Amino acid sequence: MTSQQTIQQSPTLTTAKIAIQGVDVLTPEGWIKDATVLIEDGQFLSINQAISPNGFHLVNAKGLQMLPGIIDLHGDAFERMICPRPGVNFPFPMAIADNDRNLLSAGITTFFCSITDSYEPGLRSRDSARALIDFILGTGKQVLSCNHQIHLRHEEANTQGHQELCDWLTSGRVQLLSINDHLPPPGNQQILSRYIKSLRLRLPLSEPEIKELITQVEEQRHEGYEQIEQLVELAHTYGIPLASHDDDSEEKVAESQRRQVAIAEFPSSIALAAQSRAYGAAILMGAPNLVRGGSHVGYMSVAEAAKNDVLDCLCSDYHYPSLFHAPFKLNELGLMPFETAWTLVSSRPAAAVGISDRKGKIAPGLDADFLLISPNNSLPSAIASVYITGQAVARYSIK
Repeated sequence: MTSQQTIQQSPTLTTAKIAIQGVDVLTPEGWIKDATVLIEDGQFLSINQAISPNGFHLVNAKGLQMLPGIIDLHGDAFERMICPRPGVNFPFPMAIADNDRNLLSAGITTFFCSITDSYEPGLRSRDSARALIDFILGTGKQVLSCNHQIHLRHEEANTQGHQELCDWLTSGRVQLLSINDHLPPPGNQQILSRYIKSLRLRLPLSEPEIKELITQVEEQRHEGYEQIEQLVELAHTYGIPLASHDDDSEEKVAESQRRQVAIAEFPSSIALAAQSRAYGAAILMGAPNLVRGGSHVGYMSVAEAAKNDVLDCLCSDYHYPSLFHAPFKLNELGLMPFETAWTLVSSRPAAAVGISDRKGKIAPGLDADFLLISPNNSLPSAIASVYITGQAVARYSIK
């Protein structure tokens, strides 16, 4: 948060009928200037330049722009709120509630909380995944303002508690399932070293202890692969979108195609992204990649993906503010018009996970999730207010 920005978590408005007046609105057909947007019972009713009607609570938004709320399909920065240092953990309710405010301040109105279901102890264990899901779907409904969905990142070699995982899918507790395999391939010392380094950021284990863990988990690969087949079948049966993760070979992309994956997260190259696109997967990449100027693991850059037309959606990955800034950056670099770039964080993610009938656009009949922002500022400090289903959930002082 900048020194020029102060956040106010506003009390939830109970007004069922709202008119946002004098605002420039980004609609699927383009900008409507100086418009009046009518909202009733949490949904957009109309967007036009008519005078304000009777019976609506009036909101003066003169000089501001209205953008569809951001839909973040993959974000795990909340892990740092829970575990800021290896072995140092804070209670999940405190961390996720604090994280909720960070989401709103970055303009994220629908958040697919990317919870890792791994063989690791601690933060990414099944016990932690269960506790996080229980909180978000339980008490979190009363204390979290952002619309939270569960994105479960299942590690293929995690074979413990398989039936519990199946139950989560069949009972509707998971809205997006991604298949991950972060075990380093045998013999690749560079990837092994990078993996050990990342584990030591989360776990208070020595390098020999981590290597022993990896050796033990390697023995579960075959069983894990068999379990994945059942999870894939359940996901399709219950209408849960599937995502692949870090596909870095033609064989992995072919496997994802066989599994009818809907979203290809972070493919490693232009060619593999195009191969995924060819069978119908949406290509999801991280906004920090664009903001920083490249991938932190050496994969293709978002800029390259945009230039080669193999980019469908952006996510926060590990840094929420980047997701707000990225569409402005794509326009600044001349890679696409801002209006198109904003669809990468709104309507196209909504389509990728099958919620475009209610989220992702400012259009009649859809949920009134939107941002009011000050023009000519590409940083989250431009955000004046955040609305979710027609309710003002956060307001900010802008300069």
